[in-house]
Amino acid sequence: MAITETTKSELRELISRYPEPRSALLPMLHLVQSVEGYVTQEGIDVCAQEVGLTTAEVSAVASFYTMFKRYPVGKHHVGVCVNSLCALKGGDSIWRRITNELGIGHDETSADGQITLERIECQAACTHAPVMTVNWEFMDDMDEAKAVTLISNLRSNKEVKSTRGPKVRTFKDVSRTIAGFDDGLVDEPGIDEAMLAGLKAAKQAGS
Repeated sequence: MAITETTKSELRELISRYPEPRSALLPMLHLVQSVEGYVTQEGIDVCAQEVGLTTAEVSAVASFYTMFKRYPVGKHHVGVCVNSLCALKGGDSIWRRITNELGIGHDETSADGQITLERIECQAACTHAPVMTVNWEFMDDMDEAKAVTLISNLRSNKEVKSTRGPKVRTFKDVSRTIAGFDDGLVDEPGIDEAMLAGLKAAKQAGS
């Protein structure tokens, strides 16, 4: 079984952080996802047992939030924003280029197991359109050439950094961090000055 006693112990640790066991379900599912790269039926069964819900209730949560995957994900999850602004500025062409490069489409994984692609409707980073993410780290102001280089570097296991600074880790590693376990990277850079410009202007105006 992939869900070991160590993982069960960590699931119970997450539960202990909340006043009600079911409140821990989202981080628990992220932890389960960090074990095998997706939310397995076994993971759902264990979560349901630990928080006192039915497997149907836990499955409903796991299938509602798009960050939870019910299918095996590659080493890296690559999202391409194709919503209005990103599409107009090149998101659609980026999508077409890398799907041709990899020979896969939406929610599909490359034959080498390195990349899973997802068309994403909004990354909430229109300031830097067109935007991509790798394991939820931002890749801002992209174009076709940058996207192809990014995919090549990921498939070659080269070190890749977000345009905002942090080193890109694996999908499993990031899932564990999102679950709420310390990754030792609290001092990694990650502030985006362009995204904060409006806030700074409002403060200067006394708003």
